[in-house]
Amino acid sequence: MEQKAPSAAQGGADLGSGSVGGLLFKLALPAIVAQLINVLYNMVDRMYIGHLPEIGETALTGVGVCFPLITAISAFAALVAMGGAPRASIFLGKGDKETAEKILGNCTTALVVVGLVLTVVFYLFGYRLLELFGASPDTIGYSWEYFRIYLIGTIFVQMSLGLNAFINAQGYALVGMLTVIIGAVLNIILDPVFMFGLGMGVSGAALATIISQAVSACFTVWFLSSKRSYLRLQVKNLRPVARILLPSIALGLSPFVMQLTESVIQISFNTQLQIYGGDVAVGAMTILSSVMQFSMLPLQGLTQGAQPISSFNFGAGKIDRVVKTFRVLLISCLVYATAMWAVCEFAPQLIIGIFTPPDGTLGVYTRTALRIYMGVSCLFGAQIACQQTFVALGKAGVSLFLAVLRKIILLVPLIFILPRVLPIPQDMAVFLSEPVADTLAVITTCTMFGVVFGKIVRDWKAKQKPQT
Repeated sequence: MEQKAPSAAQGGADLGSGSVGGLLFKLALPAIVAQLINVLYNMVDRMYIGHLPEIGETALTGVGVCFPLITAISAFAALVAMGGAPRASIFLGKGDKETAEKILGNCTTALVVVGLVLTVVFYLFGYRLLELFGASPDTIGYSWEYFRIYLIGTIFVQMSLGLNAFINAQGYALVGMLTVIIGAVLNIILDPVFMFGLGMGVSGAALATIISQAVSACFTVWFLSSKRSYLRLQVKNLRPVARILLPSIALGLSPFVMQLTESVIQISFNTQLQIYGGDVAVGAMTILSSVMQFSMLPLQGLTQGAQPISSFNFGAGKIDRVVKTFRVLLISCLVYATAMWAVCEFAPQLIIGIFTPPDGTLGVYTRTALRIYMGVSCLFGAQIACQQTFVALGKAGVSLFLAVLRKIILLVPLIFILPRVLPIPQDMAVFLSEPVADTLAVITTCTMFGVVFGKIVRDWKAKQKPQT
């Protein structure tokens, strides 16, 4: 039985017949706002830390070394939820609410287990990993001071990030935005209170973060357990079932690899920049990774808005609406990516000044590095639009390959190769690896998308002919 227009199931969003442009705007706008707020959530610690009296630049560099490990923690939430949520949407499109709720329950259990395991592993090996990943004797104290407190909130990170994907997958975009807003606003308020008011410095930043994440996680669990959610989080669905959980994890491998390899990339950048540029280059990379987040997260907000539309209509066999959704998504992603590129290239001081005085040693160095690092970021809108559409359609293998291609096959080797072969300063050659890899990845991704998606459309059109 085909599910009715999901006014109830999707928080009032008629995914099956409403205007594609209007739907994308309705679902993506709250997601974009949520992602922008999430950027602040992730950046606010660095913003305050970078302006700590006397120790700001050193502390910022030290905390920056933590972020590959923090990114890895977030990646495990994506492994479980970013595969489970699209599958839940697909089953809703097929009218199978029962299976969609089983996916939600199984993924919730997996998120709890993953959170507990990661907490133990990183407490045992975190200090040594920070040393290996670019912390110097001058910065390791700040790195571990922040990270050991952050680890207390690992399970909250898993729950808030992971379960929020199921809220967005139902079309409850405003609620999904609210879960992020609650944590972000609380973090922004608590940071100066703990860091400056109570004199806790770097420890205060970490404590503010985990309290904020805990509140977000509690709100998310409450909503999914309440009658306000069409998909209900129920005890009977928490027991893991292989046929329910494993396909979700398989689909989640692509976003997992995308985020985990981001951690590998940050580690590669930090270790190479420590060799060729020292602490100032690693500090610049901390700022650049924040700028990349600011560039990427709104794009992810757009794909979050498009995902329920694409997944639902793909499950319902309405490929024409999937095509329309992709076109609107692609244009929107390219416009935003180009705007961010323009700011980075022509007014970098506006961004750098958020983290450190733009005329200081770190600020002056970062200005040149930023222009190189973001040199072709205007193209990345096409990369994420194509790659995330593959995920929305359940094409896990293709999306996983594209994630591995850009980061592991291209970028990581280039980080180590370019400083040794290019006739430019070696530290700047490290930064140049990013635009080179991006260019090659975008060309490959767009080509593959044209082939795979083109076949989907042709097969659908062929099935329509007998009906006309």
